[in-house]
Amino acid sequence: MRVVIIGGGEVGFHVAKALSEENFDITIIDISPEKCRRASENLDVIVVEGNGASPKTLVEANVSEADYVLCLTRVDEVNLIASQQAHELGATKIIARLRNQQYTTRHSIIRPEKFGVDLVIHPERAATEEIIRLIHHPYAVQAMDFESGRLKMLGVYMDKTCASFLNRPLGEIALENNHFKFGIIAVLRNSETHVPWADFKFEIGDCIYFIVKAEDEPNLLGMLCKEAQEVKRVMILGGSKIGRSLAEELKDTYSVRLIEENRKKAEYIAHTIDDIMVINGDGTDIEFLKAENIQDVDSFIAVTENEKTNLIAGLLAHHMGSGQTITHVTKTEYIPTIQEIGIVSVISKNLSTVNSILREMHSDISNASVTTFEEIDVDVIEFQPEKGSRAVEAPLRELDFPADSIVGMINHHGKLMLARGDSQMTVDDIALVFAKPKAIPKLKKLFSA
Repeated sequence: MRVVIIGGGEVGFHVAKALSEENFDITIIDISPEKCRRASENLDVIVVEGNGASPKTLVEANVSEADYVLCLTRVDEVNLIASQQAHELGATKIIARLRNQQYTTRHSIIRPEKFGVDLVIHPERAATEEIIRLIHHPYAVQAMDFESGRLKMLGVYMDKTCASFLNRPLGEIALENNHFKFGIIAVLRNSETHVPWADFKFEIGDCIYFIVKAEDEPNLLGMLCKEAQEVKRVMILGGSKIGRSLAEELKDTYSVRLIEENRKKAEYIAHTIDDIMVINGDGTDIEFLKAENIQDVDSFIAVTENEKTNLIAGLLAHHMGSGQTITHVTKTEYIPTIQEIGIVSVISKNLSTVNSILREMHSDISNASVTTFEEIDVDVIEFQPEKGSRAVEAPLRELDFPADSIVGMINHHGKLMLARGDSQMTVDDIALVFAKPKAIPKLKKLFSA
């Protein structure tokens, strides 16, 4: 499978990283020598330095033979021109990242499909959807849906409020809570990712990533000594594209206040979005936050264009008593450290875009990544066992699964089953597997005939 990625920035780099670990034939095109150097030094990919919208560069990268061309530069117009050139050269499928959502409105004069684009990914829209999922799960620092929302992955920071869960083997805890099924696919501890087995013991400060059926979320909350929290009051810091999009999405359900430091921008937002309160102010000003009764806010969301402002405001809001705190960053290398602190949820529109692309490619390609994470060194992959493969020969506990992988869920003709040691797969099943990248080659052999 040949994939050409135009744009070696954060999005392009992380898509290439996820796909290169699964032996795709990948070429990255970028005009920046620094980005080309980063890709060639860290990834097993071909790198072409040049303008991704130039026919000469695209011919050099063999775009005509590409199964996928991903146009992921930061400039919409470059992505559209590159898409058109790749389409003319014969690329099979083209995905483009476009920040301007007006291109995909019904009355847009410029339509992406006229440029040969098969799918458009809007980064801000992807980030907005991720933030809304977190608002619906205020006790979690990470929330993700699988199987159309029937299965949830929830990252929960462990503190001293649930002593019965700490310093005890996972197997013992599971036996004690056998009235429902849950899985734990990863634990982040001291910046290191662990894939836990039955003898694993939890400590204060761990960030634990659970998978659970949607209907069993209340049982999971009870096990973790946490109460379901109803979000009523939302404060958004930043009138950015994400901030405005969130305000539009949330205004009919929650009481929404949007804080914007630029007075003209605040006035513009106040006139264009109804049913929200827009306040001109500095979200990093302690006295301002006190005056706005930050302690009564159920969800504080920092999405300005300045990630340092977002981090400072998020930490201040948490310290001053807000309920849930969500911060947006663009530099994905910040995510593991912030996530480990455990006091704020952190999202990145770049990583949201990466996962939107991977999910789309997964719908076309079997055994491809569904999701990748920056905070934990784990990928999510769907596998369907081939007839005659070792995966269908015995129950899971008897198979030689890599230590850094775990089967989270088995889908049997639409019926979801959380995997257990005595679960046995058939060729009709689809397994959702959570694994460190180094375990993926061995998993492919296990599921192949």
